[in-house]
Amino acid sequence: MFTPAITATGVYVPPHTITNDELVVAFNAYADRVNAENAEAIAAGTLEAIPHSSSEFILKASGIESRYVMDKEGVLDPARMYPRLRQRSDDEPGIMAEMGVAACKTALEKAGRSGEEIDLVICAASNMERAYPAIAVEIQKLIGAKGFAFDMNVACSSATFGIQAAADMIRAGSVRRALVVNPEITSGHLEWRDRDCHFIFGDVATATLIERREDAAHGFEIRSIRCATEFSNNIRNNNGFLRRNRPDGMADRRDMQFMQEGRKVFKEVLPMVSAHILHHLSDEQIAAGALKRLWLHQANKTMNDFIGRKVLGRDPEGNEQPNILQEFANTSSAGSIIAFDRFSDDLAPGDLGLICSFGAGYSVGSVIVERF
Repeated sequence: MFTPAITATGVYVPPHTITNDELVVAFNAYADRVNAENAEAIAAGTLEAIPHSSSEFILKASGIESRYVMDKEGVLDPARMYPRLRQRSDDEPGIMAEMGVAACKTALEKAGRSGEEIDLVICAASNMERAYPAIAVEIQKLIGAKGFAFDMNVACSSATFGIQAAADMIRAGSVRRALVVNPEITSGHLEWRDRDCHFIFGDVATATLIERREDAAHGFEIRSIRCATEFSNNIRNNNGFLRRNRPDGMADRRDMQFMQEGRKVFKEVLPMVSAHILHHLSDEQIAAGALKRLWLHQANKTMNDFIGRKVLGRDPEGNEQPNILQEFANTSSAGSIIAFDRFSDDLAPGDLGLICSFGAGYSVGSVIVERF
């Protein structure tokens, strides 16, 4: 049995930024156009007018101030309201693979490794660009990795579930080094025309390099991982390959994009995640106070603050529970890895921390790490 360790992470940041103010201008223009087209129905009371959004509303509801996207023009076009991404030929790298490779190269460079030294690539994300061939196999080829690769999807928990799969294989000796890649084009599944959620998501890609501790001079030993799922309809996306086969399948339907019952999610997910982390720590005989840092899923500031207080038994201090969503918004599976990438270098050998992601499923994954 070998001990797995996280030895480097990489983050690819898309080229375009959308601020709350820019987003609000586009959304309100869309709302005004739709309301004007339906003025008679709205006046008759058979249709509700779309209310305006505001930067103040977005910041209060989420803590988000901006987001990165792969395409800005399409999202901010009131007549379109979704990304405009170029159709690529089958001979070109897919956009998810391209993003993932950029993150992988950063992680490999940090660790002084080459793609040829990688035995396993897992592409873990909330959506895949295509069903097959696997995005992970394409990334494997593009970085020159050996061994094997596969895709997996556990929505916002994909990163931690991917880390568990890779760590278990390293622990068992079936692979020596692995990359868990999280290319998230969440702008593609967000309904930008829905005031309640049009501000939530952003695009990004992250990569986590995991290898045997004995092969690394420094990094974070993976002490323990725990994952859990519990079925819920409160976060859902009904798009899929059977869509065209069903009555009205190709119509512009709201349920074919990201949907959530926000209040129910808050009420049910927060206790689930807090209890999951506390039970994980208890089973490993680690006091919550021993944690130097919590790198949580970056969905909502209020949610993270609640979990931080529940786990630590007090308000987190300084960077104990860092947030990056004010800059990146919710990037699904990648959020906790961005937080880890940006707020881990200052930890000293022996310091403990916990990476946690949670979301649709419901799903939750926690990874206890120790700096060495």
